[in-house]
Amino acid sequence: MEKNLEHISGSCLIFRLILLLILILPLNGQDSTKVIVDKDSTFYPGKPLIMSLIVPGLGQLYNKEPIWKPSLFIGSEILSLASIFYANKRADEIRMKYQEFADNNWSLQNWWNFTQSGPSVIENNGMYFTDNKLKAMRSYIGTHHLTIHLKGDLLNLFNTEFLTSDSLALISSYLGSDDISMVKDRHYYENIGKYDQFVGGWSDVSTDWYWEEKDVGDSIEIVIKTPNKQDYLEKRYQANQWLSFAKFSVSAMMFNHVLSGLEAVWANRNKDSQDVNQEKKKVDLDLGLLFNPNNNIGIGGLTLRLSF
Repeated sequence: MEKNLEHISGSCLIFRLILLLILILPLNGQDSTKVIVDKDSTFYPGKPLIMSLIVPGLGQLYNKEPIWKPSLFIGSEILSLASIFYANKRADEIRMKYQEFADNNWSLQNWWNFTQSGPSVIENNGMYFTDNKLKAMRSYIGTHHLTIHLKGDLLNLFNTEFLTSDSLALISSYLGSDDISMVKDRHYYENIGKYDQFVGGWSDVSTDWYWEEKDVGDSIEIVIKTPNKQDYLEKRYQANQWLSFAKFSVSAMMFNHVLSGLEAVWANRNKDSQDVNQEKKKVDLDLGLLFNPNNNIGIGGLTLRLSF
């Protein structure tokens, strides 16, 4: 499967945001909570932030917020993890099925035979075309290639372990022998379904091939298919949909971490502000006596000191 570069870039951006929050927010929070920090050096915005970035909801537990808040973040984390594992598992199951389907319905021998004896004209609604619409499916040499693994006598004959499909003519007489096998990597399974160049390898191409028009913006592209190829493409599409869902779940999980961290910092600072205001609202009353030596009982009056 091809990596989604846009998704990777978004993940990197979120990761950088997390690092930025770790470095900046704790520093910004310490000025406004100086009174609280003096009393408890472990009570500062950076701690719940880091806790929530590691495990969403821990920062809320540290701040002693209502139980529904940490439960919400922890529940979202569990749901995201479950979605990631399930979506990847389903994608892998479908991948195994479409690869097995390709192994049973696409062969190098079929591909070579079709490129040598395939149709030279194309018919559509009773009209025949002899232009280059079929050029891609009639030639084994094109913009893409497959990798062929040589073994046994062929390995000694060609003095190399691998050949590209562009050299298919050199080994055409050996096709079907045990000394030839395909390198069935990610590119192999992608190419045989994606490009018209390889449509001749499908087992039903001789009798059931057809073509469709695809609008690509400024022109119309001819796409050649067979029922087997179409079935294969649908299975690959289903697998890619599950992989896309898994990537979405990863993004949701990372967003949950960041959101939990931001909420923990906001709640922490809001609590600090309330504590500071309460400290300012406290009224200290100090009542005392003034000493007067001229008084028989030594009391000359009262002193009252009010601080707020």
